[in-house]
Amino acid sequence: MPKLHTNHAAKKRFKITRNGKVLAKAAGKQHINEHMSSRKKRQIRTPKFQVPETLVDHIRRQLPYS
Repeated sequence: MPKLHTNHAAKKRFKITRNGKVLAKAAGKQHINEHMSSRKKRQIRTPKFQVPETLVDHIRRQLPYS
């Protein structure tokens, strides 16, 4: 049986919790951040947003060993 490969783009964007929820990072922290307060940048840093159930199966297939 062939090896399952992790999709590295998905690995960078999503996190799977111990309970199996899929979390995504917030948008808006790539560039043009100097107008943002430090508090806002800190809040965006961690993955918090739960992915809709319609996309969960697709993302789990891309992250087979997590």
